[in-house]
Amino acid sequence: MFAHRGGSALAPENTFAAFDGGLAEGAQGLELDVHLSADGVVVVHHDRTLERTTNLTGPIANRTAGELARADAGYFFRRLQKDPPYISDVNPPDKRSVGRVRSDPAEFPFRGCGISIPTLAAVLARYRDVPIVVELKVNHPGLARAVVDDVRQADAIDRVCLGSFGLRVLREARRLEPSLATSAAREEVRWALYRSWCRWPVTRARYGGYQVPEWSGRTRVVSRRFVEDAHTAGLGVQVWTVDAEPDAARLLAWGVDALITDRPDIIVPFVHGRATMRD
Repeated sequence: MFAHRGGSALAPENTFAAFDGGLAEGAQGLELDVHLSADGVVVVHHDRTLERTTNLTGPIANRTAGELARADAGYFFRRLQKDPPYISDVNPPDKRSVGRVRSDPAEFPFRGCGISIPTLAAVLARYRDVPIVVELKVNHPGLARAVVDDVRQADAIDRVCLGSFGLRVLREARRLEPSLATSAAREEVRWALYRSWCRWPVTRARYGGYQVPEWSGRTRVVSRRFVEDAHTAGLGVQVWTVDAEPDAARLLAWGVDALITDRPDIIVPFVHGRATMRD
């Protein structure tokens, strides 16, 4: 079980607060997203811009790592109100009001708590024994080179898997470090899915598995057949984002290898309970 962005329903996504919390809830691994800062540092953040989750605005690529370290990455995170949860304010106030919104500690419990945007190097150093899925958010070889350098420096080749929608960035990572695990890019997933439908499944691949949603729009991606075809080829299937027990039960019955969840507080005890019942 991987905590998606650290378990982003429970704490500000892609921050140490989320990562610490997700692991404390029993997640076995972390999933996170990375970009390059203006000065070429790999930083942990999901969006291309900053205003959805922080008190800063504009593209993350226009800010240095030092500026991002001073951001308030817990600024817009709202306390969990209902189940299923919302993660954070998907429509934050107009960016001109950022920094001038009246703070309500009960509503925004992480605001002003010193939670910033971490670097990938810092995350790898903090969680030395934790499997980590690193999603490369920009389809550019420069990001692959910087990420591979950080993973090498942290001696983390054997516990990191790189993923991306983009094929170009993953091809560069595979070229630079063939021993580093990667998952299939969107183009590779699409091809594998078509072949599974046609009963002509992929049997050899340059990637180690699939990190995919059960559904993409109206298209079912993960099915029992897709999982069986992947396993026959020696490929794993990790599914995001799984926050409800019925979804987890169905996917586990099909044999998926891992669940990636925003709600480790729900999914971890549910999976452990199933294992106890089988024993």
